[in-house]
Amino acid sequence: MARPSIAELRRRVIGQARGRVLEIGFGTGLNLPFYAADRVELLVAVEPNAGMSRWTRQRVATASFPVEQHRLDAAGRLPFEDESFDTVVSTWTMCSIRDLPAALAEAHRVLKRGGKLLFVEHGLSPEGRVARWQRRLTPIFRIVGDGCHLDRDIEAIVRASPLRIEAMEKFYLEDTPKVGGYTYRGVAGK
Repeated sequence: MARPSIAELRRRVIGQARGRVLEIGFGTGLNLPFYAADRVELLVAVEPNAGMSRWTRQRVATASFPVEQHRLDAAGRLPFEDESFDTVVSTWTMCSIRDLPAALAEAHRVLKRGGKLLFVEHGLSPEGRVARWQRRLTPIFRIVGDGCHLDRDIEAIVRASPLRIEAMEKFYLEDTPKVGGYTYRGVAGK
């Protein structure tokens, strides 16, 4: 997840974040270098997997803005006030959130009016043959990929949420098998 092509996507998405930012699925903190220090007031990072925290210490220590880490599942009720964030960020996380519609409803709740959800995610391919393989492989990936669903139609799920899609780009990642490389990059607003 640190290849140059993926790093470029992180830069494009994360570079838009501003103000008080909530990152869903902080993982090992790979997004930290891409936040603009002069645009981010505070980063609140949510990650349910306790094993990830050992990887984040060094990255968080070098951040030039405050970072708060919380071991939470984004699909549950988040302990943040309504309309308390300017930006919510999700990068390659929506595939593994157990209840993605609930997590998107929470993102909507905590976003300020005019706030943005910035995302880049992999998911269901429009090609029938690829989609069939994604459906076949998802049960295995859910086990080995920390809950990853290769076959989630990210656009449809975001459209069904209270958020409104403002921009959406769909494409295959370079140097990635099609079964795991169909990508959705977008902005959804409140």
